[in-house]
Amino acid sequence: MRLVADSLTFAHPGRAPVLHEVQLDVRVGESVAVVGPSGSGKTTLLALLGGLLRPGSGRVFVERADEQLPVANHVSWVLQTVNVLSDRSVLDNVAVGTFADGLDRGAAATRAHAALDAVGLAGTADRAVRTLSGGEAQRVVIARAAVSDRPVLLADEPTGQLDQDTSAHVIDALLRSAADKIVVVVTHDPAVAARCSRTLKLGAAQLLAGAS
Repeated sequence: MRLVADSLTFAHPGRAPVLHEVQLDVRVGESVAVVGPSGSGKTTLLALLGGLLRPGSGRVFVERADEQLPVANHVSWVLQTVNVLSDRSVLDNVAVGTFADGLDRGAAATRAHAALDAVGLAGTADRAVRTLSGGEAQRVVIARAAVSDRPVLLADEPTGQLDQDTSAHVIDALLRSAADKIVVVVTHDPAVAARCSRTLKLGAAQLLAGAS
């Protein structure tokens, strides 16, 4: 299975293209970091990859066997701003990621416990998520994204509000828990990019392979 962007072009009305004929091919088990200066279009690219924006031309799809599938129903997200159900437990926050897969509550809880263990939060299931630190809460969000059967995980500056040590723990948790997924991470942090399988640099509306 792979995530493919084919000749992806996007421009805001009356402006020069943010992206021009961008090509991207990411396979299951790969993690790709997208880096570049502020305003270069990194978040726009992620929104296109996740089906939140429609390209001016080109296309994005998930390829499975000989099928080309729309991306929207195959993507889970980790955002820079931690988005949790603050009055619910850690377990409830993670289990939400399984309900779209049709699991009942018992099966969802079993899978959620395993996901919490994978991100280093075993034993926190019954805590209110509001009692966690920022880094712990971000790992809950990662567990929620990773626990889903959706094969693509898109992360937009997942460590952007964290200190260096906490960032290292969070990106470790993300890559470990999503090792069997297609992962694309937008980041400004070279240390986060270095942990990914590949780093691509976005600039002048182009995505350049092999950048560091």
